Amino acid sequence: MKKAILMLIAAALIFGSLAGCAKEEKASGTAMEAAPAAAEPVVFKYVNGAEPESLDPSVIEGNVEHNIYMALFEGLVGYDPESLDAVPGTAESWEVSADSLTWTFHLRKNAVWSDGTPITAQQFVDSWLRFMSPETAAVYAYLPAMVIKGAAEYNAGEAGPETVAIRALDDYTFQFDLSGPAPYVLGMLTHYAFAVVPMHAIEKYGDAWTRPENMVSNGPYNLVSWTPQDKIVVEKSKTYWDKANVKLDQIVIYPIDDQNTATNMYLNGEVDWIPETPPNQLDKMKLDKGYITNPTFITYYYEFNMTKAPFNDVRVRKALAMAIDRQELVDKVTRGGQFPAFGLTPPLPGLYPAVVGFKEDFDAARKLLADAGFPGGKGFPETTILYNTSEGHKNIAQYVQQKWSEVLGINVNIENQEWATFLDTRQNQDFDVARAGWQGDYVDPNTFLTDLLYSGSGNNDGKYNNPKYDELLAKAAAMPGGKARFDVLRQAEELAIGTDMAVMPFYYYSSANWIDRDVWGGWYATVQDIHPPKSIYKK
Repeated sequence: MKKAILMLIAAALIFGSLAGCAKEEKASGTAMEAAPAAAEPVVFKYVNGAEPESLDPSVIEGNVEHNIYMALFEGLVGYDPESLDAVPGTAESWEVSADSLTWTFHLRKNAVWSDGTPITAQQFVDSWLRFMSPETAAVYAYLPAMVIKGAAEYNAGEAGPETVAIRALDDYTFQFDLSGPAPYVLGMLTHYAFAVVPMHAIEKYGDAWTRPENMVSNGPYNLVSWTPQDKIVVEKSKTYWDKANVKLDQIVIYPIDDQNTATNMYLNGEVDWIPETPPNQLDKMKLDKGYITNPTFITYYYEFNMTKAPFNDVRVRKALAMAIDRQELVDKVTRGGQFPAFGLTPPLPGLYPAVVGFKEDFDAARKLLADAGFPGGKGFPETTILYNTSEGHKNIAQYVQQKWSEVLGINVNIENQEWATFLDTRQNQDFDVARAGWQGDYVDPNTFLTDLLYSGSGNNDGKYNNPKYDELLAKAAAMPGGKARFDVLRQAEELAIGTDMAVMPFYYYSSANWIDRDVWGGWYATVQDIHPPKSIYKK
């Protein structure tokens, strides 16, 4: 969906002086010097890529929404801005039992909601149960179901909330039990699937609780306004427990998916940070002093809708995947330093080498398609590649469209949708082949293998289902951290990609961001391309 070009936004953000200009008279009748003007508010502006689907942590599911979540909310733990390790958040400390199954968190007594209501351990219990409830139908409900004892049964509607092993020991002590060691669980807790939400506001306003006039939050910033297809404005919270270390007075977030518009706004000084630029401006923008790139824990891939023919045939899926020259794609189309991918999980040096589940082979691809009943592409049904609106995604779709025609003799359509519609279309399996990308929620292969391909995952939009694969994931979930666990996860990935071609990987990301770090501090190039707004400050 096209969004209006916002070329004059800066003018709307000009603040008047906060200090009065009146002079005070001395007793002698001579004028005193005017009082110094108060400091100008520090305003940080950035492009967020698309209109958010929602601000409710139980509804959201993408990076667009996660960026806003980090400003408005805080769970038990937060992020270290440079390493992205979990650091104390609403919980000031925690301990874990000797068997790694019971975690106890001690909440801050000065942590309150933006309306002054204290945050208690019971609110965490109620928030998590709301998120896990089958009635909520949260996309990410499988995350707590993976690790919290009793959560899977509750989320499946097979048991009541009393079976979920979470509890408030007192007002400021929250505890939960795991179903297995889950060595990644602390990093997982940074995710909004484990958010605390203002149950008192939700009970009062229902679905309207996220409107600016009703919104209650507990993060470093509060929602001031949300103008759809224009901007979201948040301001520094006066009630946040760590407000002394929040340095930005205001953040303005622009939901712009037109990369040319975003780039021009950056070049014109209308925004301070953009996460992407269109390929046609990439060579020029790489010379900008604000250009920052680094390898990340993110994969770009296409999903097949396995609920419909011919994508339920592994021969078709393999033929389509093997007919793409990934090195050519990253060298001539994306041109951002990406790395060709033949597996789903980006490599973790020294821990988890990249899986090579297949290789490109045009002759073998043609034979597989013929064996599936479509020799030379004849008789292949009308197919559409779906992508969310972005010049970069469009260029990739056009490249794939061309290669499938040249190599396999099949002609496909391409279609774009705005972000929220695109998410709904994928969730409802109303697609043939769809663009997808996954930014690891924590640095462990599990965030790719379980989050995307486990049969019960809310993010498994292609509906891949192999009981043997699920069994391998369940086995790994019960193992402590170490090489043996990684070996089991690797077996699962080799099955899903090498044998089943559950999804079609294209490349591992190398992030590209533009921000002048001579002006802005606290923004770091990170492996997950996550940038907590709490840490950003003006130098």
